[in-house]
Amino acid sequence: MRRAGRVLTGIDRVELAYLNAVITDPVPAFALIRTPLGYILLDQAGMSQLVNPLSELASDSPSRIQQKRILRTARQMALGRVPPALLGYMLRRHLPRGATYLNIGHSNLTERVLRTMKDAVNARIAVFIHDVIPLEFPDYQRDGTVASFAAMIARVAKYSDLVIYNSQDTARRAALQMVETPASIVAHLGVDGCATAPLELPLGLPPKTPFFVCVGTIEPRKNHTFLLDIWEEMGVDAPTLVIAGSRGWKNEAVFARLDELPSDSPICEVSGLSDGALAALIKASSGCLFPSHAEGYGLPAIEAAALGIPLIVNNLEVFRETLADIPVYASVSDRYLWIDAIKNMSQVKTDASGIQHFQPPTWADHFRIVLSLI
Repeated sequence: MRRAGRVLTGIDRVELAYLNAVITDPVPAFALIRTPLGYILLDQAGMSQLVNPLSELASDSPSRIQQKRILRTARQMALGRVPPALLGYMLRRHLPRGATYLNIGHSNLTERVLRTMKDAVNARIAVFIHDVIPLEFPDYQRDGTVASFAAMIARVAKYSDLVIYNSQDTARRAALQMVETPASIVAHLGVDGCATAPLELPLGLPPKTPFFVCVGTIEPRKNHTFLLDIWEEMGVDAPTLVIAGSRGWKNEAVFARLDELPSDSPICEVSGLSDGALAALIKASSGCLFPSHAEGYGLPAIEAAALGIPLIVNNLEVFRETLADIPVYASVSDRYLWIDAIKNMSQVKTDASGIQHFQPPTWADHFRIVLSLI
């Protein structure tokens, strides 16, 4: 619940998809929620009461009031509420022996939870690993997070009976970070489409074409510096660039450059867009740009391709796995290739028919793989 009360991240969206799947599955399911005071256990009826308020976080600017409302609903619907020391008692009282503990969000993977799941109900533990980027690119992470992430991966390797990965690329990279490698499966994330909501866009958006969109938190891994540099190099001939994402961490130089942009700059920054507004912005654009140094899956790029929008992406293995020949691949070591591709796309009227053959995986595809094995 600590991530409630703000715009949903990619991992949040995966968790919400799983929540929707398990509350309609005929197999009994429960949710274990960690709160500041301990743990809450919900059954499927209780989980169903959280779907709407959690979904609203994707279509509105979230607030502390929403966070408190969601937590209050969870407490009201709880099968059990206990302090940390009584977690085992609550699990033994409500869960069948041999239940599967499915963790989707990289949180609640503590020694206490994993060990108690094993000891209290002999649970089979299945964990979703979205990426191991903090271990591969520690310089891009928030201070103090790398050691805790490494410890989490070590616990996953120690306790898990099954690890779920979003891509073959993530599976390969994660295996390199584990002393022991549990059994694993790969299931690409689903994209079920999002209705555009142009009326939810703020005044001035979308800008006049041609314009390009870069989607993602403004943090070092996303490599916004690269785009600012090539836009500066293009000068007066540059199309508009919309940077859509909230400000992150360890990126003060980029923040300063954004703050110093003149009022007539072709670069603008926007955050807090609803899913529908963001989809409308992307749909109206000449293309989406993803110069990331690393991605676990790159869901925004797949969603943009599903909307029929041209892409320019860094030459990453995960993009080649999930998007095949859809994007223009351009290494971020070659600025001139990026500039040339951007100029070419600027001169072409966006026509979704060019990539209509792209069929992204659906959540139904994903759950056919995962739920049959857990």
